[in-house]
Amino acid sequence: MPPVTLQGYIVVPEGDLDNVLKELPNHIALTRQEPGCHDFIVKQDLNNPKLFQVYEIFADRKAFNAHQQRVSRSKWGLVTANAERHYDIQEIG
Repeated sequence: MPPVTLQGYIVVPEGDLDNVLKELPNHIALTRQEPGCHDFIVKQDLNNPKLFQVYEIFADRKAFNAHQQRVSRSKWGLVTANAERHYDIQEIG
């Protein structure tokens, strides 16, 4: 199975920003420990603090789907529930 790459950004509502910033380090650490996670980067935009660039590479669709399921049940999923997501997801290969 080919690797799965996700690139894009989220836009966090002003009222959720503090909680997102508090949970972000934990979210990054947990994701990087997941089986099949090859790369995972989330960075706050310097010019627009409500925008976060996202870049992920997972070994395959199974690992990517497992990540999505974990996130949906996590504190990160809760604090970003109101965020607008703008992603391009591709399977490479």
